[in-house]
Amino acid sequence: MKDGPSIAPIAALVGDPGRANMLGALLNGKALTASELANEAGVTLQTASSHLAKLEAGGLVTVVKQGRHRYCRLADGDVSDMLEAIMGVAARAGHLRTRPGPSDSAMRKARVCYDHLAGEMAVQLFDMLRKSGRIAIRDGDVALTKRGEKFVTEFGIDLALLAQSRRPLCKGCLDWSMRREHLAGALGAAFLKRIYDLKWARRERQGRAVNFTADGEAKFLHIFAS
Repeated sequence: MKDGPSIAPIAALVGDPGRANMLGALLNGKALTASELANEAGVTLQTASSHLAKLEAGGLVTVVKQGRHRYCRLADGDVSDMLEAIMGVAARAGHLRTRPGPSDSAMRKARVCYDHLAGEMAVQLFDMLRKSGRIAIRDGDVALTKRGEKFVTEFGIDLALLAQSRRPLCKGCLDWSMRREHLAGALGAAFLKRIYDLKWARRERQGRAVNFTADGEAKFLHIFAS
């Protein structure tokens, strides 16, 4: 047997269509009940509960109890990164849904990827930070530069608070629709929160699409023009 992590158990968990749909539903960062996930996957509650037990044992989801209810969410941001990367490979290989939904164009423009912004506008944000020297990429690692620290602070993000997080500050995440990187990590999440706080955009009640107002989009494009 070869040394190193075994990807087969994880691939088997994600490869089941029902479990894949449930994981996809959790990419919006929300915690959902087994009943809600059963509906998303088109399976019975009993089947959904069985899937969730396997996903929890495999380290892909975590279950939180609140009163009489149990809520499920992705175990961590690295799970969402993995799912986005798999979706990118699927798109490149031509494994697409035969019936695109009405929100597909909105999803490609801007959407939630766990807790950070993804899609066309997220890639533009990443490109602007890179081209302007506010982030630096070395050997695949993304780091905020001194110039970037000044920009982020002026944008209204508290870097001292982010430094208390155990997660990486900056991390590249392969965008499945653009097939290029967008910004994940604590800073990626902070940018999305700041966009919400500024009321430039809001997330759809159902689904992952992030809808910008006309004024919010204009301000975003002005600041993050690449």
